[in-house]
Amino acid sequence: MINITVVGAAGKMGSRIIALSKDYADIKLIGAVERSGHKNIGQDIGEITGLGKTGISLADNIKKVAGETGVCIDFSSSESTSLNLKALYSSPVPLVIGTTELPKEIIEDIKSYAKKTPCVFAPNMSVGVNLLLKVLGDIAQVLGDDYDIEIVEAHHRLKKDAPSGTAMKMAQVLAESLGRNLDEVAVYARKGLIGERTKKEIGIQTIRSGDIVGEHTVFFGGLGERIEITHKASSRDTFARGALKAALWVSKQKPGLYDMQDVLGLK
Repeated sequence: MINITVVGAAGKMGSRIIALSKDYADIKLIGAVERSGHKNIGQDIGEITGLGKTGISLADNIKKVAGETGVCIDFSSSESTSLNLKALYSSPVPLVIGTTELPKEIIEDIKSYAKKTPCVFAPNMSVGVNLLLKVLGDIAQVLGDDYDIEIVEAHHRLKKDAPSGTAMKMAQVLAESLGRNLDEVAVYARKGLIGERTKKEIGIQTIRSGDIVGEHTVFFGGLGERIEITHKASSRDTFARGALKAALWVSKQKPGLYDMQDVLGLK
């Protein structure tokens, strides 16, 4: 049995992780955390998320529940993730981090933190997406520069970051498999008389519309044929279950920085 605390507990992902944690006999929710100043601080997390009374009050500081926590699952914001890393650094707790759009300095902080305790850091915790990440590099190596690569991602209208962390991870995997520097070859928008497409560029395009949970398509365009690989998420539960799977896995690991490829045994 592991005790978990969820950071970003009142958000869309946090509330689903909390709800689904009840399905796991070897997981016990003992803490819920939100940013300081959140309107629901002090209230029962079950009542906030519509699950019924749990006896767990929403806290505004990870330190208030860190002592009993076996694994902390963080789906919050870059600011909150940074604060949590600093708060836990002296008494580290294993982490599962799904926060996206983290700046490089916070990623470096995660690497430093992971030297003391095991951490899983992944932009997408879906089993299907991580299987896709496994095969994309192999496909790109076979096709090489003869096929143009484009990534199109679509999410709901409320998503704040673009492109998605998953799209960027896909682009990074593809670039590395082809020996390209993504910073140099990524193209995020096209307009006007821009000239011919180069062989090396990797297009990454964004759609924001309605209530789309998450869709990612990678196009490999050749002369006379096109390969399209698509993943569509119809529910956030796939990501929540992945996070809980990662929590169970990371609780048994040695210090180090891991991703969902490690959790799923795909490496």
